[in-house]
Amino acid sequence: MTDPDQKRRMERLEAKIDAAKRRSEPTPRADEHYSQAQLAWRMVIELVAGLGIGFGMGYGLDWLFGTLPIFMVIFTMLGLAAGVKTMLNSAREVQEKQVAEAAENDTPPSGKDDTPQSGKNEGA
Repeated sequence: MTDPDQKRRMERLEAKIDAAKRRSEPTPRADEHYSQAQLAWRMVIELVAGLGIGFGMGYGLDWLFGTLPIFMVIFTMLGLAAGVKTMLNSAREVQEKQVAEAAENDTPPSGKDDTPQSGKNEGA
């Protein structure tokens, strides 16, 4: 059996360890909140990047092969399609996050309340 003095020392040591763990724990991150402007800029950048990469690849192939700007036109259109596809994926990702957050909070994602209004006659 242990003596009471040793028990007190162990309790103090455990308290110090717990305090040190609490101090070293990372602070919980606040939910990343993106404003609509940030999302819009992200989508614009994705579209422009797709166009730029497609244009650059097409221009490079045209320069390499010495052809008319046929590759530039083709790859610019492919870059546009890739940019639009990336934008749509980003929009879907944002929408899924909003739906998940709304499900956690038990509120409709549109922000509208689905409860019937008390002053309406529904049957008459």
